[in-house]
This record gives sequence, C-alpha cells and structure tokens, in this order.
Amino acid sequence: MGFSCGIVGLPNVGKSTVFNALTSSSVSAESYPFCTIDPNIGVVPVADQRLFTVKEKVGSPQAFPTVMEFVDIAGLVKGASKGEGLGNQFLSHIRGVDAIVQVVRCFQDTNVAHVPGSIIPPRDVDIINTELILADLELVERQLTKAEKTLKAGDKKKAPEVEVLKKAQAMLMKEIPLRKGEWKEKERRNLAPYQPLTLKPVLYVANTDEEGLAGSTPYVAMLEEKAQEDGVPMVVLCGKLEEELTHLDPQDAQEFRDSLNLKESGLERLVRAGYDLLSLITFFTANEKEARAWTVKEGTKAPQAAGKIHTDMEKGFIKAEVISFEDLARVKSLAEAREEGLIRMEGKDYVVRDGDLMYFKFNP
Repeated sequence: MGFSCGIVGLPNVGKSTVFNALTSSSVSAESYPFCTIDPNIGVVPVADQRLFTVKEKVGSPQAFPTVMEFVDIAGLVKGASKGEGLGNQFLSHIRGVDAIVQVVRCFQDTNVAHVPGSIIPPRDVDIINTELILADLELVERQLTKAEKTLKAGDKKKAPEVEVLKKAQAMLMKEIPLRKGEWKEKERRNLAPYQPLTLKPVLYVANTDEEGLAGSTPYVAMLEEKAQEDGVPMVVLCGKLEEELTHLDPQDAQEFRDSLNLKESGLERLVRAGYDLLSLITFFTANEKEARAWTVKEGTKAPQAAGKIHTDMEKGFIKAEVISFEDLARVKSLAEAREEGLIRMEGKDYVVRDGDLMYFKFNP
C-alpha cells in the first residue's frame, strides 16, 4: 500500500466512529477518554468507477480497487507533548503515517463528554496543533544538540543537518507548523528521518450531526473559517450517520442519502480528500484474469509504477504500452483501441498520468 492517514483529535470527538464507518469494522467507540489505546488499522477501498469501465472494455472477470490505510489513534489532550494522557505513546503512532486527518467535534450531545468542556472547533484545532508543534520542537532541539556535538567533533557532513534543524527550530519557536515552510528537496531529505509531525499534510474533518449537515448549527462554519485561515482542506460528515448507513443495504443507504440531498457519502469524500491530500493518482492494469487499480504519487515515472506491482518489473523495465482512460472509454474494447492505434509505447522517462491503463514489458 504505502500510503496511510492517521485519524487524530481530542477525546470523544468521534474518531473511532468515523473509523468504524470507513472500515465497516467494530472498533469500540465508547464515550470516555482513551477508549482507543492501541492504534486500529483499517484498509479502505478508493471508489473509482473508471475501474469497472476498464474491467468491461478489457473483459476481465473481476476488479480490485486501490486502497488507503487509515489508522485510528488515541485521543490527544492538552499537555500530551509533556506526557499528559497517553502522551508520547500517542505521538509515536502519528509519526508513522503519511498524513494527518484531524477530526473536530461539531455537534452537541449531553451524553458524550467533551474534555475541554465546551464546543469551540477553532480552539480544539489549536490544542491539537500546539501539541504537535511542541512535540516537534522537543524532537528538533534534541536532535540539534546531537548533530552540533558531532559537527564540533569534526564531522563536516553534519553541517547541512545542523542548518536545517536550526531552521526548523526557529519556525517551531514561532508556533509555525513545518509544513508552512519553504523547504528545498535536500532539506526535506535531512528532516525525513525524524518524521516531524507538523511537516505532514493535514485535513480537517467536521464531525457533525444531521442538523449540522443541513447547515443549522454554527460549529461547521466556525471550522470552515479556521480551515481557510490555516490553509487546510476540510470535509464535513456525520460519523454517527455514516456508521449506521454501513449496516443498511447499499440501495437503502443511497435512498436515505438522497432524502438528505447528499450525492455521495461523507466517507467517499473523506477518502478522496485524503487521496488528493497526498497528491496521489491511479493507474490501471487489466488482463484476462483481473482488472486492478494502483496508487502512485503524481510525477511517478513508468519504471517506478511497474515497481508497485513487483520490484522485478522495475529492475527489468523495458517499456510500457499505455492508453489513456479517455481513449479507452470511447471505444468498445481494448482490441478496437489497438486497431485505432490508441495504444502507444512509452519508455523509462514517461510520467504516469491519472487514469492510464498500462502493460509493462520487462526482463525477468
């Protein structure tokens, strides 16, 4: 897979409920802090109707979508960077993901306690962001001390690392997340081993109730304003409703969404937003056995795309037969596409495009 999003937030904001709905799993979602202690991991398919078009045109008997991994992580409280709540245990779980999905409570429920006491989404977001910044500052200062000692001992190779850590320290001391900095590729490579939390892309999720979906509560609007201020994308959904709908027949669930004027599920929007957040694209492979979708980063070249299927295909890459989804969609079959000359040969420098159907030729 290779791509994962950590679901984070204050206790009792609905993280596990959203996770349950995403994965149709049965993770406990009780209304008390730290119900989630160990991270729960779920693999979620990325809905893409193009895959079924590929399956039909090629004549594959079955189709397998690409997936994303979501990790439900224990609730974070004020002071976590200093060990409050689950403290460093929580933060270590975040470091292993590619992006952070911050679930923010945008609903009232007297039966579910809210740790800060009142529902103020911008303040709740700031609590999380501040703890991540403080955790990164502690990490950076610790690593900077080590790197400076090594540099003074004569290891000149440590100079670029010291420089980038000082730059990060200066930003964090001003309470600026590292993702807002301008980083050269070499600087990012020097920071990467430390997995800074605030360097990861972030998505805000407004977890509201049915009234909030209808726009009749102020909480979602408050979070929208905060998301714009922070330059962070946002998705609005009702985790409780989405979880309930997973237990219905798909047709009944869609009819219920239609009654609420919801064209698609909040979960589909969340998965797609996570996909976009990580700058991911999809390419397809298909044959007489199966059609399959694969995930790669934008800018990936053909050999590396082949390597997603098998490392031997990347090592022995020769060339790739490629047809765009748009060209495939307007013909009756792959055979017709060949007759019309719509399939082209591409080499090692070809940059994969979203929707490409690819056949790789390689030396085993």
